[in-house]
Amino acid sequence: MRTYDFAPLYRSTVGFDRLASMLDRAMTVDVNTNGYPPYNIEKTDENAYRISVAVAGFTDDELSIEMRDGQLVISAKKADAESESADVTYLHRGIASRAFEKRFHLADHVRATGAKTENGILHVDLVREVPEALKPRRIEIAGPGKAIEAKADKKVTKKETA
Repeated sequence: MRTYDFAPLYRSTVGFDRLASMLDRAMTVDVNTNGYPPYNIEKTDENAYRISVAVAGFTDDELSIEMRDGQLVISAKKADAESESADVTYLHRGIASRAFEKRFHLADHVRATGAKTENGILHVDLVREVPEALKPRRIEIAGPGKAIEAKADKKVTKKETA
């Protein structure tokens, strides 16, 4: 297995800490990574996404969804499984009810807008909201006989010259 050391890049870059840590995470194999619980990531619109996580056996009160440090953290912890199993004897217990924590790294300007459970699936809706200042804007090209005038509100307009 190959490992890469990105430390030399840190000396010559400023302000790319998040990118560097993302590369480190991508190149490191996490031993604790598992497939539980299974999940889907869907693109529902141009700037809308949905994460669906199988949470069979958990109630809404046992689930937790948080946004922290550019991550969406979904976790669940079963409330006192011992008390409910005192009067029940399982011959086979195939529905997993172990605690979990699933982390999803979100891109810039992506935030969660809502969550709901339906048929044992937790749906978390996400939307990308790009600020107006970062959206592409068209700059008009001044033709012959036109001068460019810059106004105080930073808009570029064309002005006829005579």
